[in-house]
Amino acid sequence: MNAIKVVEEGYKKEIPGFRIGDTVSVNMKVKEGEKERVQTFTGVVIGRKGSGTRETFMVRKISYGIGVEKIFPLHSPLIENIKVVKEGRVRRAKLYYLRGKKGKAATKVKEKAFSGSN
Repeated sequence: MNAIKVVEEGYKKEIPGFRIGDTVSVNMKVKEGEKERVQTFTGVVIGRKGSGTRETFMVRKISYGIGVEKIFPLHSPLIENIKVVKEGRVRRAKLYYLRGKKGKAATKVKEKAFSGSN
């Protein structure tokens, strides 16, 4: 049991403080053949799950009128950085209700005064 804690402590990296409802921009490394590039996925955080090195977060965006959700491991070496674009003000732990919304309403989350310090 102690070995797991030692590994988790040694793997901490700089992660901004983002919460459910925030709009984040995730830069991921994508490998195509021998080349590697950075791809940005910008959307609303609709859920977080787990703890420690196993923690994941789910981001949802609308791409060409279709909702796209992606689950990212928080401590993945493929994630280059996470940037908070907007802070949202929500009263739920999971925003799965956004899946049933259409058009602009699918990305509408009340906005909080953005501090920008993260």
